[in-house]
Amino acid sequence: MARYPGTEGERRIDGQLLADQVTAIFAACGMSGPDAALLADSLVQADLRGIHSHGVLRVPDYVGKLTREGVNPRGKPRIVRQAGGAMVVDGDNSMGQIGGAFAMRQAIECARSSGVGAAAVGGSNHAGTMGFYVRMAVDHDMIGFATSNALPTMAPWGGTDKIIGLNPIGIGIPSDAEADVVLDIALGATAHGKIRVHHQKDQPIPDHWAFDRQGRPTTDPAAALEGLIQPIGAFKGLGLAVCMGILSSLLSGAGYGTESGNMVDGAVAGADGQFYVAINVAFFEDLNRFKSRVDEVVRQIRRSRRAEGAAALFAPGGLEEQTAARYRKAGIPLNDSTLADIRETTGQLGVPDLLTDAGSP
Repeated sequence: MARYPGTEGERRIDGQLLADQVTAIFAACGMSGPDAALLADSLVQADLRGIHSHGVLRVPDYVGKLTREGVNPRGKPRIVRQAGGAMVVDGDNSMGQIGGAFAMRQAIECARSSGVGAAAVGGSNHAGTMGFYVRMAVDHDMIGFATSNALPTMAPWGGTDKIIGLNPIGIGIPSDAEADVVLDIALGATAHGKIRVHHQKDQPIPDHWAFDRQGRPTTDPAAALEGLIQPIGAFKGLGLAVCMGILSSLLSGAGYGTESGNMVDGAVAGADGQFYVAINVAFFEDLNRFKSRVDEVVRQIRRSRRAEGAAALFAPGGLEEQTAARYRKAGIPLNDSTLADIRETTGQLGVPDLLTDAGSP
């Protein structure tokens, strides 16, 4: 069994071994083998790119959704309405990754002939990172767009009521020789899961990440978890979050804002919604010329002058790809709290523990 040295007390786990462990956990929750593998892959791919807030940290939460909180482990997404390249998908209360992957695959197929395919998804649940879906389109030389609603963690600008979600955006653009351009962001200054990671490690958070319950900036992760996440770009980020929430929810009849649940009582099973778009580059422009020009955009950014203290400049997604290349070789770093949660979950479900002897601190 491969062992990898970790840093900062974290163990490094082989990505395939981690995927096998998490797949077994989700299969024990009643998911089919392919669906369990897809769901596990979505989390491991996030960890591989350093997005630990949406990685295997979420395994216990997902197990709770699948076994106790009403999500259908055998949900089968289906198209309920379609005209041309536009469609509405019912996720059948499956995990968001199952309905999301189905919807993006359908959008890609539509875009082959129509130029653009768009899918509004309802009857869904937490869908993980938006980058997971836009990379599906990029793999087919298409531009991908994805957005989702999220449980409310932000307040209107100047307010203190938690009624607006981080409502993330993903955009993926294929390149040729350079790393693909992949923007994958939530519209808050951070993700709720990142605050949880700092709380696990008993580390302070930056003062621009969150407000406490009274709307004051805080560096205390516990106060942040009880309080509010700060938006990116002040009122501009909140405006984007409202619009992405409408786009991902109201087109499919999914819940908007507090209709989908809250951070205290949890999510309402099957109330989430997402919106996915695939754009066939070759329909609009010569594919090779387009990808070559994207390469030049990336190189222009990378070669431009750096400010003092900056080690490197990256186009969107470049840093994550660099991280993924490193983690594929050295293993994925996971803190002891995340590993302990996974091991506890395997014990509860009677799943063989593959990670006890894996990795080294």
